[in-house]
Amino acid sequence: MKINQTPGIHGINPYQKQLKKADEAKTVSAAARDKLEISKAAKEMQGSTRILAERREKIAFLKEQVANGTYKTDAQETAKAMLNFYGKQ
Repeated sequence: MKINQTPGIHGINPYQKQLKKADEAKTVSAAARDKLEISKAAKEMQGSTRILAERREKIAFLKEQVANGTYKTDAQETAKAMLNFYGKQ
């Protein structure tokens, strides 16, 4: 049996199809790039570094006072603050 003509084989180059697919993938990836957006809350958190620095300074100062034995507490004020925090007053 002899087959003289096969439909569709002569005009197709499989390598060109691969090149076209690769080119299409490049154009799609170039158009749809990842974006990074920082939310308003995140921007506020970035500004809180000043507050963190102040807290670190205060903690270092308190640690120094405790180490020297010069740190004094007021029991009345501590009790008031605890009651206010837990809503008993």
